[in-house]
Amino acid sequence: MRDQGPGPVRRRAEAAALPVLGVAMVLAAFEVAPRVGILPRSNFPPFSEIAAAFAHLVTSGDLWGPLGDTLDSWARAMVIAIGIAVPLGLAIGSTRTGMLLARITVEFLRPIPSVALIPILVLVYGTSPSLKVALGAFGATFPLLFQAMYGVADVDPVAMDTARAFGLGWRSRMGRVVLPSCGPYLATGLRISASVALILVITGEYVVGLPGLGREVLIAQQSAAYDRMYALILAGGLLGVVLNLGFHALEGLVLFWHPSHRPAEAAA
Repeated sequence: MRDQGPGPVRRRAEAAALPVLGVAMVLAAFEVAPRVGILPRSNFPPFSEIAAAFAHLVTSGDLWGPLGDTLDSWARAMVIAIGIAVPLGLAIGSTRTGMLLARITVEFLRPIPSVALIPILVLVYGTSPSLKVALGAFGATFPLLFQAMYGVADVDPVAMDTARAFGLGWRSRMGRVVLPSCGPYLATGLRISASVALILVITGEYVVGLPGLGREVLIAQQSAAYDRMYALILAGGLLGVVLNLGFHALEGLVLFWHPSHRPAEAAA
């Protein structure tokens, strides 16, 4: 008789417990390593001290202003990236001519490190917050652009022909056939772009000294307040996790019909 593997209850328990166990092991390692000399304690305090500094940032209110500045710039960068990448990617990917016309330009721009644009952006925007918004938008555009391009190129041609045969216009075909088919691609692109935009916004704050979490990390580093510095880095990491979970939850609500979002036992 073939082994059926662990049951659904055990799978759910493992899915809940193992990530927590993994995080606990990492935190324990960061607690012990500085105390036994594996990491230099002068530059890397134990995690308990970092956690205490993080709690102070939260309770004192010192975290919320920089966090709000970073979130505001991230949101604006994402709006710009979505406004550019989704319609442009759908337009390029919908025809072979569009793919051929855009291929060289897109392949040229894609590998350019976004951080390398900071000197150019300083010339254009100076040291205004628009710099980090533009930096985040540039980096976030390409993952979403590629997902939109390849998503529309992967639309079932039979479904498109059927829609035309039933007399559906361009807008109806986009809403009823193209966008549902591209949905999983766009959702993946959004999650990737959100992470890239956050990384680049904080990078711009750190390098140029713009208001936000990045500048606070720079100030703490220059002041040798390493517990505060790592606490701010922890805040940035937690923000990234929260944003990713939020996009994942939104993806589950919008794409509940897709096989990847059905319960494993239902799909089986």
